[in-house]
Amino acid sequence: MSPAWQILVVDDDAVYAQTMARSLGRRGHQVMTALDSASALACAAQTRFDAVVLDLRLATESGLQLIVPLKSANPKVRILLLTGFASIATAVEAIKLGAVHYLAKPAGAREILLALGREAGDAEMSLPEEPLSVDRLEWEHIQKVLAEHEGNLSATARALKMHRRTLQRKLAKKPVRS
Repeated sequence: MSPAWQILVVDDDAVYAQTMARSLGRRGHQVMTALDSASALACAAQTRFDAVVLDLRLATESGLQLIVPLKSANPKVRILLLTGFASIATAVEAIKLGAVHYLAKPAGAREILLALGREAGDAEMSLPEEPLSVDRLEWEHIQKVLAEHEGNLSATARALKMHRRTLQRKLAKKPVRS
């Protein structure tokens, strides 16, 4: 990644967004922050960013829904989706929508910049030793169905034949480690 990139950090956690902006700024980049999708799109209309660090969950909104409008505003922008709720389904959708990388939180500025600077995938990546646990498979399935229903909890609960509150409790927990 070349010095002095224009980077937009989009995260509904103001403290996290400012901390990441300072950390990226100390590495020589020009950084702006946005706390919601409307602010992010307004920033993208005013400034031609080289990269966007986008949180998956923006309060009640999905960061996935911002990828296409951000790419429309600037087709060359490199978007990295960052989330504390990582799942295979959201990673696949993020890449299909145009993100160049997907990282689970916590991720530091160095890791984010390395991911944004990568141009190609790694075919030599090591394969997992064991299959996913049943708990992780459940988490992945819930995330897939949630993505299919565009984040609608009620529709997802119906599709999973699960009580809405049970689904909310499962989603409030941190993802099960692989």
